[in-house]
Amino acid sequence: MGAFAKTDVGKAREKNEDYYYISTPNDEIQVYILADGMGGYNGGEVASKLATTTALSYIQTNFTSIPKEKEDILNLVKSAMEYANMVVYEKASESKELEGMGTTLDVCLIYNNKAYIGHVGDSRIYRIRKEFIRKLTHDHSYVEKLVKDGTITKEEASHHPKKNMLMKALGCTAFVEPDVTIKGFVKDDIILMCSDGLTNMVKEQEIYEIIKREGTLAAEKLVQKANENGGYDNITAIVIR
Repeated sequence: MGAFAKTDVGKAREKNEDYYYISTPNDEIQVYILADGMGGYNGGEVASKLATTTALSYIQTNFTSIPKEKEDILNLVKSAMEYANMVVYEKASESKELEGMGTTLDVCLIYNNKAYIGHVGDSRIYRIRKEFIRKLTHDHSYVEKLVKDGTITKEEASHHPKKNMLMKALGCTAFVEPDVTIKGFVKDDIILMCSDGLTNMVKEQEIYEIIKREGTLAAEKLVQKANENGGYDNITAIVIR
């Protein structure tokens, strides 16, 4: 198993508020984390890095001591995200400059051919299996709620003026309830973790085609394509094979 990642500031932003972590093949546990920060001044940068490093540290510290049953590992991911939320929320309350900062957070822990996924926000995790790409996470966004309610179509959502408005983010409130799920991860499957700077710029079918075509260069090529299409936001892609 190998992972390839690329992050880029894009063409419109002054700083990159995305942050990620990928395990190396030799690491005892395989953990992949992506965060897309938001907030004034340096808030977004601080929130995304703090959430990532806190969740990672929690998982690495506690993994060896828990039973290796599915529910125990899933609860570990959930607890790591809840703890990261508390740390970011408390950090935001310490400084006027960081007030109101928050971040998306996606965690993918791979163990025994299973992907243990935790999700808050509108970054996304996809799985490619054979000829299909499937979104494994549900956007915590205003427009996703409108689509779910049948108020607007998916096509209308992609151009909606409030498509970046989040209904749930990490670090903005004292408590957060992450979505958690377990998915199979078998030979030849590919997992993509990405910020909305990619999915707002490149359609799912093209993302699928680039990943299938480009192999180890897929993350780099996805970011390149997002920039070619406008690069209106920070862009991060993690491809796990």
